[in-house]
This record gives sequence, C-alpha cells and structure tokens, in this order.
Amino acid sequence: MKVLVTVKEVAEVEEDFQLDGLHVAEEYLDYDLNEWDEYAVEEAVQIAEENDDVEVVSVTIGPERSEETIRMALAKGVDRAIRVWDDALDGVDLLDVGAKAKLLSAVVADEDPDLILTGVQANDDSFGATGVSLASAIDFEWAAVVNALDLDVDGGVAHVRRELEGGVEELTDVELPAVLTIQTGINEPRYASLRGIRQAQSKEIKPLSLSDLGLDASAVESDLVLADVYEPEVESDVTYFDGDAGAQAADLATVLREKGAGAQ
Repeated sequence: MKVLVTVKEVAEVEEDFQLDGLHVAEEYLDYDLNEWDEYAVEEAVQIAEENDDVEVVSVTIGPERSEETIRMALAKGVDRAIRVWDDALDGVDLLDVGAKAKLLSAVVADEDPDLILTGVQANDDSFGATGVSLASAIDFEWAAVVNALDLDVDGGVAHVRRELEGGVEELTDVELPAVLTIQTGINEPRYASLRGIRQAQSKEIKPLSLSDLGLDASAVESDLVLADVYEPEVESDVTYFDGDAGAQAADLATVLREKGAGAQ
C-alpha cells in the first residue's frame, strides 16, 4: 500500500517587517512545515507503523529552499519525497488551487497511491480547497475535515469522522483509493528524533519539473492576480478606569449608558 501526503512549506512573518513590492521582504520570513500538514504526515506514519508493507511518500510544490522543510517530514517517518518545481513557477505570484491540482494530479498518475492525505488548509493562503480539488481531478472518493480515521487496509475502506458546520460530526466510510483532508487535533504530531534527522539526510527527495510530469507552462497559468499588498493600520481608542473594582464598575456602566448599551 502507498500513502501519498501533500506537504507545503509556509512562511511565518516576523512581528516587525517591511514589504518588497507585492511580497514581504525575504529577511523577515521564517519557513516551516504547514501546521495542518504536520497532522497529515503523522497520520500517514501511524498507518505505516500499524500495517505491513506501507510506503509513505510526500509531495511538495516548492523551490530548492523547501528541501529543509521536506527533510523534517522525512525525519518524522516519511520514506521518500517528491519536490515539484520549474522555472515557470518562479514568476507566479499566487499559485491557485486549479494549478496545484494539475501538478499534484500528474504526480498521482506516476505514483499510483492507494490513499492521499492533505492538510485541511494552509497557514498562508487558507484556501482549504486543494485536497477536494485534487480528488475531483483524479476521480477519487474523498472526505474533508477528517478528525478521526480508522483505516481497514485489507477491506480497502477508510472509516472516518469529519467535522461539519455548527459543531455537527459525521461518521462515514470512504472506499479506497481516496483523498482525505486532515484536521488538526486528529493526533499528536511527533517531534523528529536525532536518529530520524540523521536518517532523513540519506532519504530521497526527487525533483520533478513540468516537463518531467508531461506538463508545460500553461498548467500554472492562473486567473488570480495579486493586485496589492499592504500593512493595515492599527487604530485603538482605550479608556482606562482608575479606582477600586466598585468605582471601575460604576465608570464602565456610565460609559455603556452613554454608548446606548444600557437596559431600555
């Protein structure tokens, strides 16, 4: 059995930063593994630990810089990794969900996985649509926002619990091959051990270009345009009440009445 996990490197912005055109200046960015993907990686590794003959493969769309982040997934138990990048991607300001689905679909065609795990969303763009868009593109069964998973490898069925709106939860069975988008809290992601970090250095990260995937630059054309980026202005109007609790409560009540918030 093969489990394919999508892994994304996301940028964390320092509290004080400066913009460089339509982007945050590089020196103010720190890169890390997307939070939701950490849970997807952990779920895949647990599946491999609980079942025989399971290979876990990660796939990332990202430049060479992202290999440091990919190594962290390898250190946690992923067997090998794939990194998709191309010169045509360098000039793309915002890679939309459709383009991601095209790239990942080509990887799926090469790898032929039985199960694909993705994070529900990414810390940076928060689209929350890549997993289900991929499932549609490759015609796999799918379940989104999965917060519990019991995989029956022999039966080829994933028993899942998923979050719905309004605090409702759904229990359902999904036949493999399938795409599951993983919610935070489904497990407790492990820390990479020193042994795992050392082993990760020798594990394969296979680079693939668009031509390697049988695609061309049209695959990453997007209808999304990044028009403007700015730092929002922060405005505040704070009133501080002196005195003991009784005096503060009286002053607060007066302000609320003046604002029209008192009882009618």
